Amino acid sequence: MAIDPAKPAPRTAPATPAGPAAPTTPKPHARLEKWMWILIYVGIAVTALGWYTGRTDAALGWLIAVPGVVAAVAGVALIFVRSRLD
Repeated sequence: MAIDPAKPAPRTAPATPAGPAAPTTPKPHARLEKWMWILIYVGIAVTALGWYTGRTDAALGWLIAVPGVVAAVAGVALIFVRSRLD
């Protein structure tokens, strides 16, 4: 089969990088959403650590648990803030 010079070559799709495509529009509050969930989950984990530490040393348990509770409450407060931004 001969190549016809008058006939154009078939077009191919441009090469794309491996992996998912980048989003066309970034989420406007992505950083806020990231930090609210980090604060909630880390706060719960630190609170649990403080609770279990409090079984052997009450003062140290409170010293660990209170910042955990504060972090979790701050994360929940950021959910409220996020709901008011839109």
